[in-house]
Amino acid sequence: MADEENTQTTPEAEGTKPQQTAQQTPQMQVLGQFIRDLSFENVAVQKGRALEGQPDINVQVGLEAKKRKTEGQYEVAVKLNVTGKVKGADDPIFAIELDYAGVFAISNVPENQLHPYLMIECPRMLFPFLRRIVSDISRDGGFPPLNLENIDFVALYRNEITRRAQAEAENAPKS
Repeated sequence: MADEENTQTTPEAEGTKPQQTAQQTPQMQVLGQFIRDLSFENVAVQKGRALEGQPDINVQVGLEAKKRKTEGQYEVAVKLNVTGKVKGADDPIFAIELDYAGVFAISNVPENQLHPYLMIECPRMLFPFLRRIVSDISRDGGFPPLNLENIDFVALYRNEITRRAQAEAENAPKS
């Protein structure tokens, strides 16, 4: 074997200190993930209805974040409500309610960027696991596996900020 030369540049070689580089880079560690609450109802079977027609799936997403007692740790939850109906019908054929949470250790995120970080980046980390649970539950409940489309957490966050600003403007006292 030929000798290989290590040509990587280190922070010292570039004139920066390692501490400066580490402080500038946001750090996230997933400490744990868990299902807080899960409910699946196969309404069609309970009511003895045949499943005929094209399904119409409605997905609602809610996000929640809170600080934990340990410094730098946060709990972020994605709350998902999925209902399936036959197109043109009002009665649901199934319903899934899932509250899936993760515990994260976060450092090097400026205070003014922490809220968007918690509401965008943390749910992105949880989503593949949440998607698998929904797929497994729908399949095990007697339906084809429901593979959720990707959720744009940035757009979801922006929409919520806009909605809150509009609500505050409407509720502001008129002078």
